[in-house]
Amino acid sequence: MVSPMQSHELVVKTRAVATEVAARHADDVDAKARFPRETFDALAQAGLLSAAAPVEVGGAGANMQQLAAMCSALAQACGSSGMVLAMHHIQVASIARHGLSSPFFRSYLEQLVEKQFLIASITSEVGVFGDTRSSVCGLRREGGRYQLEKDATTVSYAEAADDFLTTCRRNADAPANDQILVLLRKGDYTRTQTTEWDTLGLRGTCSPGFKFVASGPEEHVLPGSFADSSAQTMVSYSHILWSAVWLGIAADAVARASAFVRAEARKTPGTVPPRAHRLAQVAAQLQAMRNNVFAQAAEFDAIMQSPGGMEELLTIGWALKMNNLKASASEASPKLVHEALQIIGLAGYKNRGKFSVGRHYRDALSGALMISNERVYSKSASMLLVYKDE
Repeated sequence: MVSPMQSHELVVKTRAVATEVAARHADDVDAKARFPRETFDALAQAGLLSAAAPVEVGGAGANMQQLAAMCSALAQACGSSGMVLAMHHIQVASIARHGLSSPFFRSYLEQLVEKQFLIASITSEVGVFGDTRSSVCGLRREGGRYQLEKDATTVSYAEAADDFLTTCRRNADAPANDQILVLLRKGDYTRTQTTEWDTLGLRGTCSPGFKFVASGPEEHVLPGSFADSSAQTMVSYSHILWSAVWLGIAADAVARASAFVRAEARKTPGTVPPRAHRLAQVAAQLQAMRNNVFAQAAEFDAIMQSPGGMEELLTIGWALKMNNLKASASEASPKLVHEALQIIGLAGYKNRGKFSVGRHYRDALSGALMISNERVYSKSASMLLVYKDE
């Protein structure tokens, strides 16, 4: 069993995987739209896939700031790897924060620590038009077992994942928004790919559509409702950790721009290159983005230290903060990469080379589409009609 790690050790080990493994394979992962298997083998070997599991089951018990630092560090080397790690952490956190009352899920987390399972989510579905708080498929229960069929539009890293945490209606007669989460374990499901994955960016997340047919023990149903686990865990972990990934992508692009300007400065000692002024402006913007992401992560951790923390996560005020972070970070990242490209010029426009930011640009553009910013702003607009920020 992997022993719990200190927060500093988690980030140090993640950075080592990022620089020694993920960065080396990032361009090949992108070019071939393949899963970054080498990176996740290394993460598993280092025991990092159980970072979000509680200490009481042998995990690292990492808080939001630590998980965000891990995702950002990995995304600086490979955006796809950073995003997969973020999505995995979200699933582990959902089980840890809502399933420990169940002997099965407590045992499952102990196994995850030992075996370093990779977990994916299935929240999309044909017929709900991107609304994750609505399901077409319903769970059927009989004789202590469940049956479920789900036609998902996208399933991130489906062929690489061991297990899946999926949404569905509580039963066949339940309303579309009366949802629960079910853990589909390897051996309990079959999957059939329905679409292809050939995208502009985040190509290594390998997220085509799949039809799943699953049957397993009823104890694999996560206690409580998806409404609670979504509001109290999935939304916060998704928006903060995704934002950390977009931050990592932007930070590496700016780092390449900085290296380019330093190389220019060495050609004319004693003078400041013309593009250095623009770099200074971009550095300030990057700092603002970093402060925004980690301030929200720190606030989340502070909330979770208070007795009524889980209830505070259900408030309109917190929901607006998460919406604002998601929208602002997803829009800031491609802007920063664009500025880095303007500084570097043609060397950044090329698809290969130490100054290339083409992959960063394409990966960063995905942020505004992952839960469409139009949908996010629309929900915020409705909440602002009744919310007073005092």
